[in-house]
Amino acid sequence: MKIYLLNPPYVPGFVRFSRHQGGVARGGEFYYPVWLAYATGVLAQDKHDVRLVDAPAWGWDRQAVLKDAREFSPDIAVVDTIFGSLTNDIEVATLLKKNIAGLKTVLVGPPTSQFAEKILNNGGVDIVARFEFDFTVRDIARAVEAGKDIDQIKGISYKKNGEIRHNPDRDFMTSEELDSIPFVSEVYKKHLRIKDYFLSHSLHPMMQIMTGRGCPFQCTFCSWPETLMGRKYRARSVENVVAEFEYIRAELPEVKEVFIEDDTFTADKDRVREFCHEIKRHELNLPWACDARANLDYETMKEMKDAGCRLVDVGYESGNDEILKNVKKGITTDRMRRFARDARKAGLMVMADFVFGLPGETKETAETTIKFAKELKPNVLQFEAPIPIPGTGFYRWVKDNDYLLVDDLEKSLDKRGFKSCVVSYPDFSAEDMVKYVDKGLKQYYLSPAYIPIALKAIFSKEGFHELKVLVKSSIGFFRYLNREK
Repeated sequence: MKIYLLNPPYVPGFVRFSRHQGGVARGGEFYYPVWLAYATGVLAQDKHDVRLVDAPAWGWDRQAVLKDAREFSPDIAVVDTIFGSLTNDIEVATLLKKNIAGLKTVLVGPPTSQFAEKILNNGGVDIVARFEFDFTVRDIARAVEAGKDIDQIKGISYKKNGEIRHNPDRDFMTSEELDSIPFVSEVYKKHLRIKDYFLSHSLHPMMQIMTGRGCPFQCTFCSWPETLMGRKYRARSVENVVAEFEYIRAELPEVKEVFIEDDTFTADKDRVREFCHEIKRHELNLPWACDARANLDYETMKEMKDAGCRLVDVGYESGNDEILKNVKKGITTDRMRRFARDARKAGLMVMADFVFGLPGETKETAETTIKFAKELKPNVLQFEAPIPIPGTGFYRWVKDNDYLLVDDLEKSLDKRGFKSCVVSYPDFSAEDMVKYVDKGLKQYYLSPAYIPIALKAIFSKEGFHELKVLVKSSIGFFRYLNREK
């Protein structure tokens, strides 16, 4: 079978593979099509002829995609989507279906678990693959190739005789199954240009991989555990992950850093320590970074640093303990302070993520959060307005309390693809949230206090590459500050 996997065109720089609704990142970040790439690897492993196309990365519009797809002449098109571009992505799938004879279209991505009926009622999508979809699209391809019915394939929704049918959910992949699928870095090497992808907190060029799926924690605002990967934590074996690091070092020597994109790489501290031990034993000498939780102990962080970890990306969310309790964060500000001190002592850089507008937010608590962020002195700082993702507890809360301005995340993006705020409270409006985002960023990054933080990175071991990242992300940041409002 010939299978065309597409990150569809939209506005320039549009990012689909984040944990939010999608959009253009203000720091110029551009993610790999992570989930689509894993599915590509699974399909290739099953002996299908696959083509992975990243239209936003390549600057392709719809006509360029259509021309390329016609030349490839696929039997199945797998089109990815995110909440902020759902209508556009359905339209692209429809365009392909109308112009390629006999084509089956499959839509994948977080909205499929929430809006399967809406998607199928648009006509251009044949099958919706809900939640984690690697093995789902493999089973669809097997059925189509064999001319079999799809009514026994778990995890899909589709139309039959004019009626929408929802097959039972598929079980999430086990740790053993995660070990069995190809390295995503192999897929990147074959299909993509790695220099197209950029994170403001990673050395460039970088590589994003997953070593585990699912998040066991209960944060009410987080998307992937509710819309894509589930809450049960499943992890690849340490041996398998180290083997991928060895592959990257040998086959992609230009890569300066591997970013481990797991929801919480540090969820299992014993596994983290085992990983660090094996990385050192194999003498890989390849810098890496990861998403971490602010309850990590100093000893583990020191082992991570010794094994090549450069930075941890941490969701602090707020500087107010009541707000943290409201969103079931499970960590206090005092514990976060200790984490920040321990990270500095261990020699790890920290990226700190905060949100203005979670339940209980006021102007006073927002000021507290800015003060708290300054106290922590992270190397990289993110302030965001809240994003109520369908399927999450936060979304249900803002909707039930009439705090949601528009119940359609496609309307939360401006014409350039930047995110706008769609949540507003009686005493803390959407305008307030956006103002505090800009205020917090300006007070932190444009303050003399940030100069020594930046200089420390520039004069570090990877200083030249740190400087390149700083310059590129700064350009994106100032472009964001000068955006039309």
